[in-house]
Amino acid sequence: MKKTIRDFDFDNKKVIVRCDFNVPIKNKEIVDDTRIVKALKTINYLIEHNAKIILMSHLGRIKTKEDIKENSLYLVKLKLEELLNKKISFSSVTRGSELEEKVKALHPKDILLVENTRFEDLEDKKESSNNQELAKYWASLGEIFINDAFGTIHRSHASNVGIASYLDSGIGFLVEEEIKYLDTVKQAKRPLTIIMGGAKVSDKLELIYSLAEKADYILLGGAMSLTFLSSLGYNMGKSLIEKEQLNNCKNILDRYKEKIILPVDFKCFKSFDNRDYIVRKIYEFDNDDIALDIDNLTVKLYKSVLNKTNTCFWNGPLGVVEKNESKDGSLKVLEYLNNLNITTILGGGDIVGFATKEKMDKKITFLSTGGGATLEYLSDKKLPGYEAIADEK
Repeated sequence: MKKTIRDFDFDNKKVIVRCDFNVPIKNKEIVDDTRIVKALKTINYLIEHNAKIILMSHLGRIKTKEDIKENSLYLVKLKLEELLNKKISFSSVTRGSELEEKVKALHPKDILLVENTRFEDLEDKKESSNNQELAKYWASLGEIFINDAFGTIHRSHASNVGIASYLDSGIGFLVEEEIKYLDTVKQAKRPLTIIMGGAKVSDKLELIYSLAEKADYILLGGAMSLTFLSSLGYNMGKSLIEKEQLNNCKNILDRYKEKIILPVDFKCFKSFDNRDYIVRKIYEFDNDDIALDIDNLTVKLYKSVLNKTNTCFWNGPLGVVEKNESKDGSLKVLEYLNNLNITTILGGGDIVGFATKEKMDKKITFLSTGGGATLEYLSDKKLPGYEAIADEK
């Protein structure tokens, strides 16, 4: 077992907390604050225990100077102040005298948010490559390290694995909760049903193989299901297909044909921007059809499987949920799950964000903040950010 936040005396100590504030921002507004809200339990615990709190996180990918302008954590600072009802400090730099002076000025219960750790990626990817000089510098700012960023725990970065190499470390409440609930999928009460959507088969091949050994049923949707159907010889029109994955899909279907269930009908559009659609069964596609959502026959089929399920894990929407005309399939399945008395875990930002936006998250057992981290943990891969944390004595 790893050390947790409960294993430390934080009184008057400088505590570095790696959070996951990688939230979606549109028109200079935070669209979904789920990841910020999920960090509050750890932050409030540290406030209650008189810690001097230094929060670190990344936001987006930083490749150009233009990316820096678009990915400041200052909006997160404002949202944190609103949620905590408390003023917090903000360092506009990731190293140097401004940061150091603000750390020195901290009193017990004070909070400092450091600017986007990936600003250090602009030159030589110092954050993402776990540059040891940078990791040692950041570690020098604190006395204890708490990793509460499950969304990046599958990465070896300077701000997680790096800092943990130099400071006494533990996991926060969010990471502890994530591991606990994802273990329920691994040790699920059967039958276990996996719902998997999203665009790319290539991103999830390994996961499908891994989960197919554990699951009783796998319900596929999104563009990835179209590649599977194409591998069976169906004409999917102009829909998004990963041709290089057709053989892999066919092999998976041959191996797990009793478990994998594919859509039987879709809403089809003539272009992505078109609002008009026609419902097609999988053998009725025209050459210019673009499938963007599952339709009612598939929803009915999937409900019949869920009705005999005890545990459900869902990763990735079943359609293009950003578009009103192609979100109904995901919404109807989500509504049905909300009315079932079963263990339901949603994993990955897209489906979690959709459920939150549609106010369909209240009866869900657990919303996982991880995307790749969730998938890798369920695939039994080692998580570097978790492995770097000290074990309990």
